[in-house]
Amino acid sequence: MKCPFCGFLEDKVVDSREAKDGNSIRRRRECLECSRRFTSYERIDEIPYMVVKKDGKRETFERNKIMAGLLRAGEKRVISALQLESIVDAVEKTVQDSADRELPTSDIGKIIMRRLKELDKVAYVRFASVYLEFEDVSEFMTELKDLVRARDRTAKTKKAKAKSEKVIK
Repeated sequence: MKCPFCGFLEDKVVDSREAKDGNSIRRRRECLECSRRFTSYERIDEIPYMVVKKDGKRETFERNKIMAGLLRAGEKRVISALQLESIVDAVEKTVQDSADRELPTSDIGKIIMRRLKELDKVAYVRFASVYLEFEDVSEFMTELKDLVRARDRTAKTKKAKAKSEKVIK
């Protein structure tokens, strides 16, 4: 490290400790030429995770925005903060695992919708109505009909399974 007093490039570290903010390391150094002491700070150079919006703009990834949207979608529903937090964690992990540190919002929306659909159908429809930008009631109804069909298929499968179990006994 270059001495701020004489410009000499060699020094020794006299003391090293975590800075008060906890995000950096404070080092006391002594120049090997002029013997004067100076302080340096080391910190991790963070490259932000980015999301690519529908219009092509890039923004930094913000957990709080996703949580705010989920809270709105799950308002007055029986969904715990822990359940919503797990959805946000899944999205954040996907963004962090992305090879180029950025992910399209369409991928993020798909993750959220898949998880919400499993968790709470009403919250799912609320989120989908904003995310999928429903233009009119017919688009909204189409999504609702798909949900009802999926529920009916699941119910039929459960009935058939229960019936076959009775026959086996």
